[in-house]
Amino acid sequence: MKTILNVAVVTAGISTALLLSSCGNEAKNEGKNNESNEHSDSTAHSGEHTYACPMHTEVIGKETDKCPKCGMKLEHNDNAGKDNGKTYVMQFSSTPAQLEAGKEGMMSFTPKIKENENEQVPLDVHHEKKIHLIIVSNDLSYFEHIHPEFNSKGNYDIKILAKDKDFTAGNGKNETKFEHGGEYIAFADYNPTGGNHQLEKINLKVDGKTKPVVNYTKENRVSNVDGYKVELVPDDGVFLSGKGIHFDGKLSENGKVIDANTLENYLGAKAHMVVIGAEDKSYLHVHPEIENGNFHLHTTFDKPGIYRGWLQFQTNGKVHTAEFTLKVEEGKADSSEKHSDEHKH
Repeated sequence: MKTILNVAVVTAGISTALLLSSCGNEAKNEGKNNESNEHSDSTAHSGEHTYACPMHTEVIGKETDKCPKCGMKLEHNDNAGKDNGKTYVMQFSSTPAQLEAGKEGMMSFTPKIKENENEQVPLDVHHEKKIHLIIVSNDLSYFEHIHPEFNSKGNYDIKILAKDKDFTAGNGKNETKFEHGGEYIAFADYNPTGGNHQLEKINLKVDGKTKPVVNYTKENRVSNVDGYKVELVPDDGVFLSGKGIHFDGKLSENGKVIDANTLENYLGAKAHMVVIGAEDKSYLHVHPEIENGNFHLHTTFDKPGIYRGWLQFQTNGKVHTAEFTLKVEEGKADSSEKHSDEHKH
């Protein structure tokens, strides 16, 4: 009887030990599983999408944010802030090699990859076009926004019309005309597929008779074009550098206020505005929203000085270009002010 009792005690002890061991292993395994799950969750969290401005890919934020430089809503772009190892350059050529005012010719723009020039570079469509080409004279008295047309050789071409050919600025065609000789600048705005947004400044020399240089010193916030009036009104009454600036563009025709919502779409938006610094030729492409029937724009001027601006909108199939001269005063960046300013509108 005593022997049987001893065996029972030993058996119970072994069962208890096995049970405790099993519970311990289950706890360890559960801990490992939890740790694995936490690691998995952490990995998923670290893989969140990146949102960046399509025009200024260095500006990164949340999906609901807007770019402080151009006002555009940030878009999903996991390539933003990353270097794909490729350096892009826009190759320029013309026929004839030396352009001359009043004579026909051709300008060709070809995106290339440095050190791999034979590889063709596909471009993404942005605002309905693959390349937005802004041409200005060196004194910023001349402005043209045109879109080169792709050809079978991989080039994007612009026709240059002779002086006796009819030409309407902003007609949407891949053509332009140089009526005067002088120094010009072409800003090529494009986005290589798989790469980040590119902006290149190409200097052009056009032979022929030049016109007197215009020196812009006086601010002009009101523009009259084709019977329309556009007035720029900054929220704080002045344009300042180093901080986010909000301003309205108030549109009227023959004294009657026009709701900008009623305008036709132009390149996927109700309007586009290009701003270029007179001194350093810094370039801003600003996209207005519509608030209370007005164009509402916001951007950041890095430096004080004189800037030239061109706001383009479309009615009845015609593009209108309102031009301005802005005087930007010295300002001081304020992080708290900038934060509240971004959420002001």
